[in-house]
Amino acid sequence: MPAVNFNIRWPNGKEAAGYSPSTVIYEHLQEGARYPLAEFLQRIEGGLNNASERVKEVKGFYCSSAMDTLSSLKGQAHYQEDGPVEILSMRTEGGGRVTGAGWSSF
Repeated sequence: MPAVNFNIRWPNGKEAAGYSPSTVIYEHLQEGARYPLAEFLQRIEGGLNNASERVKEVKGFYCSSAMDTLSSLKGQAHYQEDGPVEILSMRTEGGGRVTGAGWSSF
C-alpha cells in the first residue's frame, strides 16, 4: 500500500512533516496549496481518518501512525495564530514505510 510523506509550513513560519498510510490524502490536500488554519485542520483530519480506514480495509486494523500524525498536527495547531497553512511537498512512497515515528517537526 503506497504511503505519502508530506511537509507543511504553519502560519508562524515553522515547518512540520507528516505521514499518511494511503494516497487518499491527495483527495484532501494539494501540494502548493495554502489553506486557512481551520480548513487545514478539517482537511487533515478527514484525510488521515480516511487513510486509516483504508488500512483497516486491507490489513484489518487502523493505522496508529496516521493517528499519531493527526494528534501531533492538532497539538501544534494550538500554538498557531490564524493564517494560512502551506502544503510544501507531498511524496508518495512505495511500500508504506514510515519516516521516524510517522511524523516529525523541524
